[in-house]
Amino acid sequence: MGGDQHGDHKVAAKLGEKSVAYAILAGGTGEKIARMLQSEGIDVEAITVEGETCTNLKVVDDVLGTNTDIKEPGPKTSADDANRLARAIAATVGEGDVVVVSGSLPQGIRAEYYAELVVALRHTGAKVFLDADGDPLRIGIKARPSLIKPNDDELSHLVGRELASDAEVAEAARQLVSGSVEEVDVSMGGRGAFFATKDKVILAKAPKVKVGSTVGAGDSVVALALAEIRGMRLEDAARLAVATGSANVMCSGTQAAEKSAVEALMPGVQIEELA
Repeated sequence: MGGDQHGDHKVAAKLGEKSVAYAILAGGTGEKIARMLQSEGIDVEAITVEGETCTNLKVVDDVLGTNTDIKEPGPKTSADDANRLARAIAATVGEGDVVVVSGSLPQGIRAEYYAELVVALRHTGAKVFLDADGDPLRIGIKARPSLIKPNDDELSHLVGRELASDAEVAEAARQLVSGSVEEVDVSMGGRGAFFATKDKVILAKAPKVKVGSTVGAGDSVVALALAEIRGMRLEDAARLAVATGSANVMCSGTQAAEKSAVEALMPGVQIEELA
Protein backbone atom coordinates (compact mmCIF):
# COMPACT_ATOMS: atom_id res chain seq x y z
CA MET A 1 0.00 0.00 0.00
CA GLY A 2 2.92 2.30 0.61
CA GLY A 3 5.82 3.07 -1.68
CA ASP A 4 5.34 3.97 -5.32
CA GLN A 5 2.54 1.53 -6.10
CA HIS A 6 0.64 4.41 -7.74
CA GLY A 7 3.40 4.37 -10.36
CA ASP A 8 2.33 0.84 -11.24
CA HIS A 9 -0.86 2.19 -12.82
CA LYS A 10 1.05 4.78 -14.84
CA VAL A 11 3.20 1.98 -16.23
CA ALA A 12 0.10 -0.05 -17.14
CA ALA A 13 -1.38 2.95 -18.92
CA LYS A 14 1.83 3.53 -20.89
CA LEU A 15 1.80 -0.11 -21.97
CA GLY A 16 -1.74 0.23 -23.27
CA GLU A 17 -3.76 -1.52 -20.55
CA LYS A 18 -6.58 -0.30 -18.32
CA SER A 19 -6.16 -0.64 -14.55
CA VAL A 20 -7.95 0.33 -11.37
CA ALA A 21 -6.02 1.79 -8.43
CA TYR A 22 -7.23 0.67 -4.99
CA ALA A 23 -5.65 2.64 -2.17
CA ILE A 24 -5.94 4.16 1.27
CA LEU A 25 -5.50 7.91 0.89
CA ALA A 26 -5.38 10.78 3.35
CA GLY A 27 -5.43 14.57 3.31
CA GLY A 28 -4.51 16.95 0.53
CA THR A 29 -1.71 14.73 -0.73
CA GLY A 30 -4.11 11.82 -1.08
CA GLU A 31 -6.56 13.98 -3.00
CA LYS A 32 -3.75 15.14 -5.29
CA ILE A 33 -2.70 11.54 -6.00
CA ALA A 34 -6.28 10.60 -6.88
CA ARG A 35 -6.60 13.59 -9.24
CA MET A 36 -3.28 12.81 -10.93
CA LEU A 37 -4.26 9.20 -11.55
CA GLN A 38 -7.70 10.16 -12.82
CA SER A 39 -6.15 12.73 -15.17
CA GLU A 40 -4.27 9.86 -16.82
CA GLY A 41 -7.46 7.87 -17.31
CA ILE A 42 -6.91 5.57 -14.33
CA ASP A 43 -9.94 4.70 -12.20
CA VAL A 44 -9.41 5.20 -8.46
CA GLU A 45 -11.21 3.34 -5.68
CA ALA A 46 -10.00 4.90 -2.44
CA ILE A 47 -10.67 4.52 1.26
CA THR A 48 -10.17 7.92 2.90
CA VAL A 49 -8.61 8.14 6.37
CA GLU A 50 -7.48 10.97 8.65
CA GLY A 51 -3.96 12.34 8.44
CA GLU A 52 -1.80 12.86 5.37
CA THR A 53 -0.55 10.46 2.72
CA CYS A 54 3.24 10.38 2.88
CA THR A 55 5.46 12.14 0.37
CA ASN A 56 8.62 10.27 -0.59
CA LEU A 57 11.50 12.29 -2.01
CA LYS A 58 14.25 11.22 -4.39
CA VAL A 59 17.46 13.26 -4.33
CA VAL A 60 19.45 12.70 -7.52
CA ASP A 61 23.13 13.72 -7.54
CA ASP A 62 24.24 13.93 -11.17
CA VAL A 63 27.87 14.48 -10.16
CA LEU A 64 28.25 11.45 -7.90
CA GLY A 65 25.66 9.42 -9.76
CA THR A 66 23.69 8.61 -6.60
CA ASN A 67 19.99 8.44 -5.69
CA THR A 68 18.97 9.09 -2.08
CA ASP A 69 15.51 8.13 -0.77
CA ILE A 70 13.80 10.23 1.91
CA LYS A 71 10.66 8.42 3.02
CA GLU A 72 8.00 9.84 5.34
CA PRO A 73 5.70 7.71 7.50
CA GLY A 74 2.17 7.48 6.18
CA PRO A 75 -1.06 7.98 8.13
CA LYS A 76 -2.03 5.55 10.84
CA THR A 77 -4.66 3.18 9.47
CA SER A 78 -7.16 1.09 11.41
CA ALA A 79 -7.90 -2.58 10.79
CA ASP A 80 -11.45 -1.53 9.85
CA ASP A 81 -10.13 0.81 7.14
CA ALA A 82 -7.90 -1.92 5.74
CA ASN A 83 -10.75 -4.43 5.77
CA ARG A 84 -12.99 -1.94 3.94
CA LEU A 85 -10.36 -1.73 1.22
CA ALA A 86 -10.12 -5.54 1.01
CA ARG A 87 -13.89 -5.85 0.65
CA ALA A 88 -13.96 -3.16 -2.04
CA ILE A 89 -11.33 -5.01 -4.11
CA ALA A 90 -12.89 -8.44 -3.64
CA ALA A 91 -16.31 -7.10 -4.67
CA THR A 92 -15.08 -5.89 -8.06
CA VAL A 93 -12.59 -8.52 -9.29
CA GLY A 94 -13.09 -12.07 -10.49
CA GLU A 95 -12.05 -14.79 -12.90
CA GLY A 96 -9.55 -13.54 -15.46
CA ASP A 97 -8.42 -10.53 -13.42
CA VAL A 98 -4.88 -10.05 -12.12
CA VAL A 99 -4.47 -8.10 -8.88
CA VAL A 100 -1.05 -6.68 -7.98
CA VAL A 101 -0.72 -6.33 -4.20
CA SER A 102 2.29 -4.14 -3.54
CA GLY A 103 4.05 -1.75 -1.22
CA SER A 104 4.74 -1.41 2.48
CA LEU A 105 1.88 -1.69 4.94
CA PRO A 106 0.66 1.51 6.65
CA GLN A 107 1.08 2.15 10.35
CA GLY A 108 -1.36 0.16 12.45
CA ILE A 109 -1.83 -2.76 10.03
CA ARG A 110 -0.69 -6.25 10.99
CA ALA A 111 1.88 -8.08 8.89
CA GLU A 112 -0.72 -10.78 8.20
CA TYR A 113 -2.92 -8.39 6.23
CA TYR A 114 -1.50 -9.20 2.80
CA ALA A 115 -1.90 -12.94 3.42
CA GLU A 116 -5.55 -12.42 4.35
CA LEU A 117 -6.06 -10.23 1.28
CA VAL A 118 -4.49 -12.83 -1.01
CA VAL A 119 -6.85 -15.50 0.35
CA ALA A 120 -9.90 -13.27 -0.15
CA LEU A 121 -8.91 -12.41 -3.71
CA ARG A 122 -8.10 -15.99 -4.66
CA HIS A 123 -11.63 -16.94 -3.65
CA THR A 124 -12.95 -14.54 -6.32
CA GLY A 125 -11.05 -16.44 -9.02
CA ALA A 126 -8.53 -13.64 -9.58
CA LYS A 127 -4.79 -14.25 -9.78
CA VAL A 128 -2.76 -12.37 -7.17
CA PHE A 129 0.79 -11.10 -7.65
CA LEU A 130 2.44 -10.17 -4.34
CA ASP A 131 5.22 -7.58 -4.40
CA ALA A 132 6.24 -6.95 -0.80
CA ASP A 133 9.13 -7.61 1.56
CA GLY A 134 9.85 -8.57 5.16
CA ASP A 135 7.14 -10.23 7.24
CA PRO A 136 4.26 -9.28 4.89
CA LEU A 137 6.00 -11.25 2.13
CA ARG A 138 7.10 -14.15 4.35
CA ILE A 139 3.60 -14.58 5.76
CA GLY A 140 1.90 -13.72 2.48
CA ILE A 141 3.56 -16.64 0.66
CA LYS A 142 1.62 -19.05 2.87
CA ALA A 143 -1.61 -17.74 1.28
CA ARG A 144 -0.43 -19.05 -2.10
CA PRO A 145 -0.25 -15.98 -4.35
CA SER A 146 0.26 -16.85 -8.01
CA LEU A 147 3.50 -14.87 -8.22
CA ILE A 148 5.96 -13.15 -5.92
CA LYS A 149 8.70 -10.71 -6.95
CA PRO A 150 11.41 -10.37 -4.31
CA ASN A 151 14.80 -8.88 -5.07
CA ASP A 152 17.88 -10.97 -4.35
CA ASP A 153 18.29 -9.59 -0.81
CA GLU A 154 14.63 -10.25 0.03
CA LEU A 155 14.93 -13.77 -1.38
CA SER A 156 17.96 -14.36 0.83
CA HIS A 157 15.94 -13.39 3.90
CA LEU A 158 13.06 -15.60 2.78
CA VAL A 159 15.16 -18.75 2.52
CA GLY A 160 17.30 -17.90 5.56
CA ARG A 161 20.73 -17.99 3.95
CA GLU A 162 23.11 -15.77 2.01
CA LEU A 163 22.87 -16.14 -1.74
CA ALA A 164 26.36 -15.41 -2.99
CA SER A 165 26.01 -16.43 -6.64
CA ASP A 166 23.49 -16.49 -9.47
CA ALA A 167 23.33 -20.27 -9.15
CA GLU A 168 22.33 -19.96 -5.50
CA VAL A 169 19.66 -17.35 -6.35
CA ALA A 170 18.24 -19.66 -9.02
CA GLU A 171 18.20 -22.62 -6.64
CA ALA A 172 16.42 -20.59 -3.95
CA ALA A 173 13.79 -19.54 -6.50
CA ARG A 174 13.34 -23.20 -7.48
CA GLN A 175 12.88 -24.06 -3.82
CA LEU A 176 9.97 -21.62 -3.50
CA VAL A 177 8.15 -22.72 -6.66
CA SER A 178 8.41 -26.33 -5.53
CA GLY A 179 6.00 -25.28 -2.78
CA SER A 180 2.78 -23.35 -3.27
CA VAL A 181 3.85 -20.34 -5.38
CA GLU A 182 3.40 -20.77 -9.14
CA GLU A 183 6.10 -18.28 -10.17
CA VAL A 184 8.99 -16.55 -8.44
CA ASP A 185 10.65 -13.63 -10.20
CA VAL A 186 13.81 -12.29 -8.59
CA SER A 187 14.92 -8.79 -9.57
CA MET A 188 18.63 -8.03 -9.42
CA GLY A 189 18.82 -4.40 -10.44
CA GLY A 190 20.93 -3.66 -13.48
CA ARG A 191 21.88 -7.33 -13.85
CA GLY A 192 18.35 -8.34 -14.83
CA ALA A 193 16.09 -10.92 -13.21
CA PHE A 194 15.46 -14.63 -12.69
CA PHE A 195 12.05 -16.05 -13.62
CA ALA A 196 11.24 -19.41 -12.07
CA THR A 197 8.26 -21.71 -12.57
CA LYS A 198 7.85 -25.40 -11.79
CA ASP A 199 8.90 -26.18 -15.38
CA LYS A 200 11.92 -23.96 -15.90
CA VAL A 201 14.17 -21.17 -14.64
CA ILE A 202 15.42 -18.46 -16.96
CA LEU A 203 17.75 -15.52 -16.51
CA ALA A 204 16.81 -12.34 -18.37
CA LYS A 205 19.85 -10.06 -18.62
CA ALA A 206 19.06 -6.35 -18.65
CA PRO A 207 20.44 -4.14 -21.41
CA LYS A 208 22.88 -1.44 -20.35
CA VAL A 209 21.09 1.90 -19.92
CA LYS A 210 21.83 5.30 -18.44
CA VAL A 211 20.09 5.63 -15.07
CA GLY A 212 18.02 8.79 -14.68
CA SER A 213 16.14 7.75 -11.52
CA THR A 214 15.56 4.57 -9.52
CA VAL A 215 11.84 5.39 -9.31
CA GLY A 216 9.97 2.74 -11.27
CA ALA A 217 12.79 0.21 -11.19
CA GLY A 218 10.47 -2.31 -9.57
CA ASP A 219 7.47 -1.67 -11.81
CA SER A 220 8.27 -4.77 -13.84
CA VAL A 221 5.65 -6.59 -11.77
CA VAL A 222 3.01 -4.61 -13.67
CA ALA A 223 4.48 -5.80 -16.95
CA LEU A 224 4.23 -9.36 -15.61
CA ALA A 225 0.56 -8.82 -14.83
CA LEU A 226 -0.02 -7.54 -18.36
CA ALA A 227 1.89 -10.53 -19.75
CA GLU A 228 -0.39 -12.86 -17.77
CA ILE A 229 -3.51 -11.16 -19.14
CA ARG A 230 -2.11 -11.37 -22.68
CA GLY A 231 -1.15 -15.05 -22.31
CA MET A 232 2.52 -14.45 -23.11
CA ARG A 233 5.19 -17.18 -22.87
CA LEU A 234 7.57 -16.96 -19.89
CA GLU A 235 10.46 -15.82 -22.10
CA ASP A 236 8.41 -13.03 -23.68
CA ALA A 237 7.02 -11.98 -20.30
CA ALA A 238 10.59 -11.80 -18.97
CA ARG A 239 11.68 -9.60 -21.88
CA LEU A 240 8.74 -7.26 -21.32
CA ALA A 241 9.31 -7.06 -17.56
CA VAL A 242 13.06 -6.41 -17.73
CA ALA A 243 12.70 -3.93 -20.59
CA THR A 244 10.01 -2.07 -18.61
CA GLY A 245 12.21 -1.80 -15.54
CA SER A 246 15.18 -0.67 -17.63
CA ALA A 247 13.16 1.90 -19.56
CA ASN A 248 11.71 3.35 -16.37
CA VAL A 249 15.09 3.90 -14.70
CA MET A 250 16.13 5.89 -17.77
CA CYS A 251 13.39 8.43 -16.99
CA SER A 252 13.93 11.32 -14.60
CA GLY A 253 11.71 11.85 -11.57
CA THR A 254 8.57 9.74 -11.35
CA GLN A 255 7.76 9.60 -15.05
CA ALA A 256 6.86 6.22 -16.52
CA ALA A 257 8.59 5.22 -19.75
CA GLU A 258 6.71 5.38 -23.02
CA LYS A 259 5.67 2.11 -24.68
CA SER A 260 8.04 2.85 -27.57
CA ALA A 261 11.01 3.02 -25.19
CA VAL A 262 10.08 -0.34 -23.67
CA GLU A 263 9.68 -1.95 -27.09
CA ALA A 264 13.04 -0.54 -28.23
CA LEU A 265 14.82 -2.23 -25.31
CA MET A 266 13.13 -5.63 -25.57
CA PRO A 267 15.44 -7.05 -28.30
CA GLY A 268 18.41 -6.21 -26.04
CA VAL A 269 17.17 -8.41 -23.19
CA GLN A 270 19.17 -11.64 -23.33
CA ILE A 271 17.38 -14.83 -22.25
CA GLU A 272 19.30 -17.78 -20.82
CA GLU A 273 17.57 -20.98 -19.67
CA LEU A 274 19.20 -22.67 -16.72
CA ALA A 275 19.55 -26.42 -16.49
